[in-house]
Amino acid sequence: MVTGIKIGPLTLNFYGLLIMLGVILAAVLSTYEAKRKKQNPEIILDSLTWIVLGGVIGARLWHIFTPPASMVAQGITTQYYLTHPLAAIAIWRGGLGIPGAVAGGALVFYLYAKRRGLKFGLWADIFAPGLALGQSIGRWGNFINQEVYGSPTDLPWAIRIDPQHRLPEFVAYETYHPLFLYESIFNFLNMVFLLWISRKFEDKLKNGDVFLTYLVSYPVFRFFMEFLRLDNSFVGGINANQTLMIVIAVAALGALIWRHRKDAAPREIAVEKPDTAMAAEDDEKN
Repeated sequence: MVTGIKIGPLTLNFYGLLIMLGVILAAVLSTYEAKRKKQNPEIILDSLTWIVLGGVIGARLWHIFTPPASMVAQGITTQYYLTHPLAAIAIWRGGLGIPGAVAGGALVFYLYAKRRGLKFGLWADIFAPGLALGQSIGRWGNFINQEVYGSPTDLPWAIRIDPQHRLPEFVAYETYHPLFLYESIFNFLNMVFLLWISRKFEDKLKNGDVFLTYLVSYPVFRFFMEFLRLDNSFVGGINANQTLMIVIAVAALGALIWRHRKDAAPREIAVEKPDTAMAAEDDEKN
Protein backbone atom coordinates (compact mmCIF):
# COMPACT_ATOMS: atom_id res chain seq x y z
CA MET A 1 0.00 0.00 0.00
CA VAL A 2 1.26 3.48 -0.93
CA THR A 3 1.76 5.52 2.24
CA GLY A 4 2.74 8.90 0.82
CA ILE A 5 3.53 11.18 -2.08
CA LYS A 6 7.14 11.81 -3.09
CA ILE A 7 8.05 15.24 -4.36
CA GLY A 8 11.77 15.11 -5.09
CA PRO A 9 13.55 14.35 -1.81
CA LEU A 10 10.41 15.24 0.15
CA THR A 11 7.78 12.65 1.12
CA LEU A 12 4.31 13.73 2.17
CA ASN A 13 2.93 10.93 4.31
CA PHE A 14 -0.80 10.29 4.02
CA TYR A 15 -0.88 9.67 7.79
CA GLY A 16 0.18 13.23 8.51
CA LEU A 17 -1.93 14.71 5.74
CA LEU A 18 -5.07 13.05 7.08
CA ILE A 19 -4.37 14.30 10.58
CA MET A 20 -3.92 17.83 9.25
CA LEU A 21 -7.14 17.54 7.22
CA GLY A 22 -8.90 16.53 10.43
CA VAL A 23 -7.44 19.54 12.24
CA ILE A 24 -8.53 21.93 9.49
CA LEU A 25 -12.10 20.65 9.33
CA ALA A 26 -12.29 20.61 13.14
CA ALA A 27 -11.24 24.27 13.13
CA VAL A 28 -13.85 25.13 10.48
CA LEU A 29 -16.63 23.48 12.50
CA SER A 30 -15.42 25.13 15.72
CA THR A 31 -15.42 28.50 13.99
CA TYR A 32 -19.02 27.96 12.94
CA GLU A 33 -19.96 26.97 16.50
CA ALA A 34 -18.20 30.04 17.91
CA LYS A 35 -20.22 32.30 15.62
CA ARG A 36 -23.43 30.50 16.56
CA LYS A 37 -22.69 31.13 20.24
CA LYS A 38 -21.85 34.76 19.43
CA GLN A 39 -18.19 34.34 20.30
CA ASN A 40 -15.17 35.74 18.49
CA PRO A 41 -14.10 33.14 15.86
CA GLU A 42 -10.63 34.69 15.65
CA ILE A 43 -9.84 32.95 18.94
CA ILE A 44 -9.98 29.60 17.08
CA LEU A 45 -7.25 30.59 14.63
CA ASP A 46 -5.24 32.41 17.29
CA SER A 47 -5.11 29.36 19.57
CA LEU A 48 -5.10 26.58 16.95
CA THR A 49 -1.33 26.31 16.51
CA TRP A 50 -0.79 26.00 20.25
CA ILE A 51 -3.61 23.48 20.64
CA VAL A 52 -2.26 21.31 17.82
CA LEU A 53 1.27 21.50 19.23
CA GLY A 54 0.05 20.55 22.70
CA GLY A 55 -2.09 17.77 21.23
CA VAL A 56 0.75 16.27 19.19
CA ILE A 57 3.17 16.39 22.11
CA GLY A 58 0.60 14.88 24.45
CA ALA A 59 -0.33 12.17 21.93
CA ARG A 60 3.29 11.23 21.36
CA LEU A 61 4.11 11.19 25.07
CA TRP A 62 1.15 8.90 25.71
CA HIS A 63 2.45 6.51 23.05
CA ILE A 64 6.00 6.68 24.40
CA PHE A 65 4.96 5.88 27.96
CA THR A 66 2.35 3.28 26.96
CA PRO A 67 3.81 1.46 23.92
CA PRO A 68 1.71 -1.43 22.56
CA ALA A 69 2.66 -4.99 23.43
CA SER A 70 3.95 -5.78 19.92
CA MET A 71 6.49 -2.94 20.08
CA VAL A 72 7.58 -3.94 23.57
CA ALA A 73 8.20 -7.46 22.25
CA GLN A 74 10.52 -5.93 19.64
CA GLY A 75 12.42 -3.99 22.27
CA ILE A 76 10.76 -0.66 21.46
CA THR A 77 9.94 0.32 25.01
CA THR A 78 9.69 3.57 26.90
CA GLN A 79 13.37 3.22 27.74
CA TYR A 80 14.18 2.78 24.06
CA TYR A 81 12.38 6.00 23.14
CA LEU A 82 14.08 7.91 25.93
CA THR A 83 17.49 6.83 24.65
CA HIS A 84 16.65 7.27 20.94
CA PRO A 85 15.29 10.83 20.58
CA LEU A 86 15.00 10.63 16.78
CA ALA A 87 12.67 7.64 17.09
CA ALA A 88 10.69 9.46 19.77
CA ILE A 89 9.83 12.33 17.42
CA ALA A 90 9.14 10.22 14.31
CA ILE A 91 5.38 10.73 14.48
CA TRP A 92 5.02 10.18 10.72
CA ARG A 93 5.54 6.47 11.37
CA GLY A 94 2.45 6.39 13.57
CA GLY A 95 2.17 6.19 17.32
CA LEU A 96 -0.11 8.99 18.51
CA GLY A 97 -2.37 8.25 21.47
CA ILE A 98 -5.81 9.89 21.48
CA PRO A 99 -5.92 10.21 25.31
CA GLY A 100 -2.67 12.16 25.27
CA ALA A 101 -3.83 14.31 22.34
CA VAL A 102 -7.03 15.38 24.11
CA ALA A 103 -5.22 15.98 27.41
CA GLY A 104 -2.38 17.92 25.79
CA GLY A 105 -4.65 20.07 23.66
CA ALA A 106 -7.03 20.76 26.55
CA LEU A 107 -4.20 21.72 28.89
CA VAL A 108 -2.71 24.15 26.39
CA PHE A 109 -6.06 25.78 25.70
CA TYR A 110 -6.80 26.00 29.43
CA LEU A 111 -3.60 27.99 29.90
CA TYR A 112 -4.43 30.09 26.83
CA ALA A 113 -7.96 30.77 28.09
CA LYS A 114 -6.70 31.67 31.56
CA ARG A 115 -4.23 34.14 30.11
CA ARG A 116 -6.84 35.70 27.85
CA GLY A 117 -9.59 35.76 30.47
CA LEU A 118 -11.82 33.39 28.49
CA LYS A 119 -14.26 30.90 29.99
CA PHE A 120 -12.67 27.49 29.44
CA GLY A 121 -15.95 25.55 29.76
CA LEU A 122 -17.68 27.66 27.12
CA TRP A 123 -14.86 27.23 24.64
CA ALA A 124 -14.42 23.54 25.43
CA ASP A 125 -18.04 23.12 24.35
CA ILE A 126 -17.31 24.96 21.12
CA PHE A 127 -14.34 22.71 20.36
CA ALA A 128 -15.95 19.38 21.35
CA PRO A 129 -17.88 18.57 18.13
CA GLY A 130 -14.89 19.58 16.02
CA LEU A 131 -12.67 17.34 18.14
CA ALA A 132 -14.90 14.37 17.35
CA LEU A 133 -14.86 15.27 13.64
CA GLY A 134 -11.07 15.54 13.63
CA GLN A 135 -10.77 12.12 15.21
CA SER A 136 -13.15 10.65 12.65
CA ILE A 137 -10.96 11.82 9.79
CA GLY A 138 -7.59 11.27 11.45
CA ARG A 139 -8.35 7.60 12.15
CA TRP A 140 -8.03 6.90 8.42
CA GLY A 141 -4.31 7.47 8.87
CA ASN A 142 -4.31 4.19 10.81
CA PHE A 143 -5.74 2.50 7.73
CA ILE A 144 -2.85 3.82 5.66
CA ASN A 145 -0.30 2.54 8.21
CA GLN A 146 -2.20 -0.74 8.68
CA GLU A 147 -2.52 -0.28 12.43
CA VAL A 148 -5.35 -0.17 14.97
CA TYR A 149 -7.03 -3.32 13.73
CA GLY A 150 -8.91 -5.88 15.79
CA SER A 151 -9.16 -9.62 16.10
CA PRO A 152 -9.28 -11.87 13.01
CA THR A 153 -12.66 -12.07 11.30
CA ASP A 154 -14.20 -13.11 7.99
CA LEU A 155 -17.01 -10.54 8.10
CA PRO A 156 -17.80 -8.86 4.74
CA TRP A 157 -16.26 -5.56 5.90
CA ALA A 158 -13.05 -7.13 7.26
CA ILE A 159 -9.79 -5.58 6.06
CA ARG A 160 -6.69 -7.39 4.86
CA ILE A 161 -3.48 -6.71 6.75
CA ASP A 162 -0.18 -7.33 4.98
CA PRO A 163 2.02 -10.00 6.60
CA GLN A 164 4.65 -7.51 7.73
CA HIS A 165 2.03 -5.62 9.76
CA ARG A 166 0.51 -8.66 11.46
CA LEU A 167 1.31 -9.69 15.00
CA PRO A 168 3.52 -12.83 15.08
CA GLU A 169 0.86 -14.97 16.72
CA PHE A 170 -1.70 -13.98 14.07
CA VAL A 171 0.48 -14.15 10.97
CA ALA A 172 -1.67 -16.97 9.52
CA TYR A 173 -4.75 -14.74 9.49
CA GLU A 174 -5.32 -12.33 6.61
CA THR A 175 -8.46 -10.37 7.52
CA TYR A 176 -9.31 -8.45 10.70
CA HIS A 177 -11.85 -6.16 12.32
CA PRO A 178 -11.28 -2.58 11.04
CA LEU A 179 -11.22 -0.88 14.43
CA PHE A 180 -10.11 2.37 12.84
CA LEU A 181 -13.32 2.31 10.75
CA TYR A 182 -15.53 1.56 13.75
CA GLU A 183 -13.99 4.48 15.60
CA SER A 184 -14.20 6.77 12.58
CA ILE A 185 -17.92 6.07 12.18
CA PHE A 186 -18.56 6.44 15.91
CA ASN A 187 -16.73 9.76 16.11
CA PHE A 188 -18.69 11.16 13.19
CA LEU A 189 -21.94 10.12 14.87
CA ASN A 190 -20.63 11.52 18.15
CA MET A 191 -20.04 14.85 16.42
CA VAL A 192 -23.66 14.85 15.22
CA PHE A 193 -24.83 13.93 18.73
CA LEU A 194 -22.85 16.72 20.39
CA LEU A 195 -24.13 19.28 17.88
CA TRP A 196 -27.68 18.06 18.51
CA ILE A 197 -27.59 18.29 22.30
CA SER A 198 -25.91 21.69 22.15
CA ARG A 199 -28.97 22.94 20.27
CA LYS A 200 -31.76 20.81 21.70
CA PHE A 201 -30.91 21.53 25.34
CA GLU A 202 -29.21 24.90 24.93
CA ASP A 203 -31.36 26.53 27.60
CA LYS A 204 -30.54 23.81 30.15
CA LEU A 205 -26.84 23.26 29.53
CA LYS A 206 -24.09 24.80 31.63
CA ASN A 207 -20.76 25.85 30.17
CA GLY A 208 -18.64 22.71 29.85
CA ASP A 209 -21.53 20.24 29.62
CA VAL A 210 -21.00 19.41 25.94
CA PHE A 211 -17.31 18.70 26.53
CA LEU A 212 -18.14 16.58 29.58
CA THR A 213 -20.62 14.65 27.42
CA TYR A 214 -17.80 13.98 24.97
CA LEU A 215 -15.71 12.76 27.91
CA VAL A 216 -18.43 10.22 28.64
CA SER A 217 -19.43 9.06 25.14
CA TYR A 218 -16.01 8.57 23.57
CA PRO A 219 -14.33 6.84 26.55
CA VAL A 220 -17.26 4.41 26.92
CA PHE A 221 -17.03 3.49 23.24
CA ARG A 222 -13.24 3.20 23.40
CA PHE A 223 -13.47 1.02 26.53
CA PHE A 224 -15.47 -1.62 24.67
CA MET A 225 -13.38 -1.38 21.49
CA GLU A 226 -10.32 -2.32 23.53
CA PHE A 227 -11.78 -5.82 23.91
CA LEU A 228 -11.42 -6.30 20.14
CA ARG A 229 -7.98 -4.74 19.89
CA LEU A 230 -5.08 -7.17 19.68
CA ASP A 231 -2.16 -4.86 20.34
CA ASN A 232 -3.06 -3.33 23.69
CA SER A 233 -0.84 -1.08 25.78
CA PHE A 234 -0.10 -2.53 29.19
CA VAL A 235 1.45 -0.74 32.13
CA GLY A 236 2.10 -2.92 35.16
CA GLY A 237 -0.07 -5.63 33.64
CA ILE A 238 -3.04 -3.25 33.29
CA ASN A 239 -4.54 -2.13 29.97
CA ALA A 240 -3.61 1.56 30.17
CA ASN A 241 -6.06 2.83 27.56
CA GLN A 242 -9.03 0.84 28.81
CA THR A 243 -8.43 1.72 32.44
CA LEU A 244 -8.03 5.42 31.72
CA MET A 245 -11.16 5.46 29.57
CA ILE A 246 -13.42 4.06 32.26
CA VAL A 247 -11.96 6.39 34.90
CA ILE A 248 -12.56 9.44 32.68
CA ALA A 249 -16.08 8.33 31.76
CA VAL A 250 -17.11 7.77 35.37
CA ALA A 251 -15.56 11.07 36.50
CA ALA A 252 -17.18 13.07 33.66
CA LEU A 253 -20.57 11.46 34.24
CA GLY A 254 -20.29 12.18 37.96
CA ALA A 255 -19.45 15.80 37.19
CA LEU A 256 -22.49 16.13 34.91
CA ILE A 257 -24.82 14.67 37.52
CA TRP A 258 -23.37 16.86 40.26
CA ARG A 259 -23.66 20.03 38.17
CA HIS A 260 -27.32 19.37 37.43
CA ARG A 261 -28.48 18.29 40.86
CA LYS A 262 -31.68 20.02 41.95
CA ASP A 263 -29.98 22.56 44.19
CA ALA A 264 -27.34 23.52 41.61
CA ALA A 265 -26.91 27.18 40.76
CA PRO A 266 -28.73 28.52 37.67
CA ARG A 267 -26.97 28.30 34.31
CA GLU A 268 -24.53 31.12 33.73
CA ILE A 269 -24.94 32.85 30.41
CA ALA A 270 -21.80 34.53 29.14
CA VAL A 271 -20.73 36.07 25.88
CA GLU A 272 -17.04 36.52 25.24
CA LYS A 273 -15.96 39.85 23.86
CA PRO A 274 -13.98 40.20 20.61
CA ASP A 275 -10.32 39.24 20.43
CA THR A 276 -8.07 41.56 22.44
CA ALA A 277 -5.74 41.88 19.47
CA MET A 278 -8.52 43.45 17.40
CA ALA A 279 -9.07 46.60 19.45
CA ALA A 280 -7.72 48.18 22.60
CA GLU A 281 -11.19 49.09 23.76
CA ASP A 282 -12.37 45.49 23.50
CA ASP A 283 -9.21 44.41 25.33
CA GLU A 284 -10.23 46.48 28.32
CA LYS A 285 -13.73 45.03 28.30
CA ASN A 286 -12.44 41.46 28.22
